[in-house]
Amino acid sequence: MLVAYSGGLDSTVLSKAAYDALGGDALAVTLDSPLLPRRELRDAVETAKRIGIEHAVVHYSELMDRDFKRNPPDRCYRCKRMMARKLKELAAERKIGCVVEGTTCDELEGHRPGYKALREAGILSPYVELGLRKTDVRELAMAYGLRFDMPSTTCLASRIPAGVEVTGELLAKIEDAEDYLLSLGLTQVRVRVEGEDARIEAYESEFGKVIDRSSEITGRLPFRRVTLDLRGYS
Repeated sequence: MLVAYSGGLDSTVLSKAAYDALGGDALAVTLDSPLLPRRELRDAVETAKRIGIEHAVVHYSELMDRDFKRNPPDRCYRCKRMMARKLKELAAERKIGCVVEGTTCDELEGHRPGYKALREAGILSPYVELGLRKTDVRELAMAYGLRFDMPSTTCLASRIPAGVEVTGELLAKIEDAEDYLLSLGLTQVRVRVEGEDARIEAYESEFGKVIDRSSEITGRLPFRRVTLDLRGYS
């Protein structure tokens, strides 16, 4: 079994289950691209070591695809289709017949073009097949003795609105801004690009950390204007 492994809670639990069931016949694969923050890659590598599963980090870039860079409304579909193709190629090279990923039932609510691309490619979603939600995965993490408070992981391109070109420079600016905010003690943060401006999403309970250092933050982040989303991170 090949597990699409981002290092987030869902794929970590899935990797642990695969390793416990299959041992050396389980492989976790992290696709390392400009869309993956370096902090998340480091965490993925360390967590895979603790689990014991064989872990492969494979370098590739969605930015080689011109249609993806244009950032159309179906960007997520295009991204997941490329990802699925790469995972299937790796599985074929290793003679692995089953490729799985960690979508939960919660994530099927609303428009999910990325999940559609995965299904079309024949990649399986065990949590969906079993009817499991995020709360169920957290319970499994606790049972396995894993961290169950891992922050959710989403690609850096998700911070960029449709129609705005996805470039390596813009992705790096977003990643640098989020790394800086996390260094201030925030536990979860997103920096959403809005033209030349940026909007910070954080937990409402941590608004004070942002407001108390607002002058420092606005001087540090490479955007014309920086705002705080009062709806909070959700």
